[in-house]
Amino acid sequence: MATTRENGSLYTNIQNNIATIEFGHPASNSFPGELLARLTKELLSVGSNNDVSVIVLKSEGEKAFCAGASFDELVAVSNLNEGKQFFSGFANVINAMRTCGKLIVGRIQGKTVGGGVGIAAACDYVLATESASIKLSEFTIGIGPFVIEPAVSRKIGVSGTAELTLDATSWKNAYWAKEKGLYAKVLENQKELDKEIDILTSKLASYNPMALAEMKKALWKGTENWSALLEARAAVSGELVLSDFTKKALSKFTK
Repeated sequence: MATTRENGSLYTNIQNNIATIEFGHPASNSFPGELLARLTKELLSVGSNNDVSVIVLKSEGEKAFCAGASFDELVAVSNLNEGKQFFSGFANVINAMRTCGKLIVGRIQGKTVGGGVGIAAACDYVLATESASIKLSEFTIGIGPFVIEPAVSRKIGVSGTAELTLDATSWKNAYWAKEKGLYAKVLENQKELDKEIDILTSKLASYNPMALAEMKKALWKGTENWSALLEARAAVSGELVLSDFTKKALSKFTK
């Protein structure tokens, strides 16, 4: 059942060396800051658990995978410090996914926007359904996907990121995302998706955990500067959200 909690929900279930982390929020699985902080902490905690070989990251319900950051919190940003803090939420999650030491399989069951695309991109292997379209609509409100850009570009290249960002009002379908390398496989429906995830994670959990951990390091080689990079990007976005342009754009959505 979908959560009705204002700050969202986060549950972890560990079975057969597979940790399933599930997040949820009544507003299309969007992320208030508190939920992003909890997810960051959970990823690092599970990442250091010797009983876990692989992580599955998923969201609640049948519809959207993730609608990005909390719109209400974005609108409420009133100074540079708050702005940087707001955008640091996704920076911290992506860095936790990068450094947690465990391979992460993403389960994308539906539409994904903004920061949610960054989370999908920071997974090591992603399985999705045909309804898992993606969009980066940040330009439409006067900001840009600066915090998540390194993660997205790492997966789909600069040209893919440019296409996604500059065409800010269009959805790209799951097959576009697969062709670009964001998704490894696209399944017909959630039943098929879960079956495929079970098969894959069972195999991964049977492999040498040390080999999996070394592979995680190898896959993320060259991203060692991301702690500083994503923090700097959060500051850029924090400044933009205070601009007159963005304030006007946001006011149209809140009326």
